[in-house]
Amino acid sequence: MNPAQPRAPSQAAELARRVLRIEADAVAALAERVGAEFERAVELILARSGRVIVTGIGKSGHVARKLAATLASTGTPAYFVHAAEAAHGDLGMITPEDVVIALSNSGSSEELLTIVPLVKRQGARLISMTGNPASPLAREADVHLDAAVAEEACPLNLAPTASTTAALALGDALAVALLDARGFGAEDFARSHPGGALGRRLLTHVRDVMRPPEKVPTVSGAASLSEALLQVTKGGMGMTAVVDDQGRPVGIFTDGDLRRALEKGCDVRNARLDGWMSRSPRTIQPDALAVAAAEMMERLRISQLLVVDADGRLTGALTTHDLMLAKVI
Repeated sequence: MNPAQPRAPSQAAELARRVLRIEADAVAALAERVGAEFERAVELILARSGRVIVTGIGKSGHVARKLAATLASTGTPAYFVHAAEAAHGDLGMITPEDVVIALSNSGSSEELLTIVPLVKRQGARLISMTGNPASPLAREADVHLDAAVAEEACPLNLAPTASTTAALALGDALAVALLDARGFGAEDFARSHPGGALGRRLLTHVRDVMRPPEKVPTVSGAASLSEALLQVTKGGMGMTAVVDDQGRPVGIFTDGDLRRALEKGCDVRNARLDGWMSRSPRTIQPDALAVAAAEMMERLRISQLLVVDADGRLTGALTTHDLMLAKVI
């Protein structure tokens, strides 16, 4: 076999643009064909109490594996079964209450057609996703999703390119439609992704990252400025909370307040705190999301935030550094 002649960079770029146009057109064409059969597929999955088993072989198998992962992470319990392995014991994973989604561009993959009668004998329902509505797999399915494309993006019109992109997009559309029908929200998504950034943002609360009350520097409103400075230094938070006799914050004194006092010629040794503290400090409750605290601090351009309970009593505090350590920001 003679080695192919390399193309000039300009030719490669033009070919890349052609590939992207073909694949974009293939996905756009799917939108015109989504209708009653797609809705039947959603209803069928919602009506079954089992799981969704996604299967395929070759490139369709790779798409099927991704679809199973997307379904599972968006509220529809699902897993992938390799079509060839299914005929050698893995069919035992399928129960009568399951729905099987079989992917095959030709709709004639021998491995899939071998297991279809067995899937039906188990009592499971079958959804096929093919590029040929007249194929054996499409005819045998309870619901068929048409993923046909006009042409592959491969210059030889052979390698699965546009067809796999179309199947991937149609699978995503199915997963999102099911997500919406189930009322699957951002917090549900976070519970499926506790190790990711979204999980940290939506599952971490202020109480998880705040300093406990015994570690929050505090002084009374009658304190001197020098007493407040001592607490700021000891507390290591760049601030001290100013509280009344009920433990409710009436003010806050920060490093920034100290700088402003010094700029105005304040006699630190003899000044009273109440003349230099910031009154009516911003607060948040411990059950609030940590990301809400981060957004508040960024919006107000503050580095510390006091945490109060339902009665307005000081119950903790946090800094932007605490949020960074928790990887919320």
